Amino acid sequence: MPENKSSISVKNLSKTYDHTFKAVDDISFEVPAGSIFAFLGPNGAGKTTTIKMLTTLVHPTSGSITIDGMDPTRDPHGVRQSFGIVFQDPSLDDELTAYENMFFHAGLYGVPRGETAAKIKDLLEFVELWDRKDNLVKTFSGGMKRRLEIARGLLHTPAVLFLDEPTTGLDPQTRNYIWTYIKKLNEERGLTVFFTTHYMEEAERSAKHVAIIDHGKIIASDTPANIIKSASAANLEDAFIKLTGRKIREEEAGSVDHLRTMARAWGRR
Repeated sequence: MPENKSSISVKNLSKTYDHTFKAVDDISFEVPAGSIFAFLGPNGAGKTTTIKMLTTLVHPTSGSITIDGMDPTRDPHGVRQSFGIVFQDPSLDDELTAYENMFFHAGLYGVPRGETAAKIKDLLEFVELWDRKDNLVKTFSGGMKRRLEIARGLLHTPAVLFLDEPTTGLDPQTRNYIWTYIKKLNEERGLTVFFTTHYMEEAERSAKHVAIIDHGKIIASDTPANIIKSASAANLEDAFIKLTGRKIREEEAGSVDHLRTMARAWGRR
């Protein structure tokens, strides 16, 4: 892919609720194709609303979005085919095997039946779960489930993978293991990765570019090193706190259930 091509382009994007509250206020950013991009912000900053707009679940009030060259407001089905998504909350069927979860998802995405078996084998081997393909998911550890969800999100060969806090609740060893797969996907398959996290060290270590949103506006957008330098901070976590403050935030309106809502919406497609 050409380096100057953007997988995600956001221009002057806003979302207003009840004609008064601006959850997202005129933000713009670009995600280069084949890059790992971290979208960070405290609770209530507008991060969740932005992700909902990018993934076709909320219609913008104004501004524009293109994902893999398509507009989510005009071609939501096409856009959904262009990305995979891993939710923060588990969305696997625990009563099915790993293979059955993959097979069912392939059907939802319209993966040609003649290609399904080979794709499932390739991806389960990639995340080192092929030998557990016939085991019920309820027997899997948290890290194994996350790896299966990543494999499932790649079945239809998307251009972009959205990861919403993919390592929340995992121990440090498993978090590092998950990031090994994410980086491998990016490097070997040219996949664009857009992720959110509250673990600043993950963003500092893995992202080529970081955007920080607060009070609905992008307050910093650069490489982790440049953000750290401009904030005169020791690391990205220190820079994040300097930029957003130390006050504990309330959850963004509607964010408590947003992942379950997203999962239900995907199931209805």
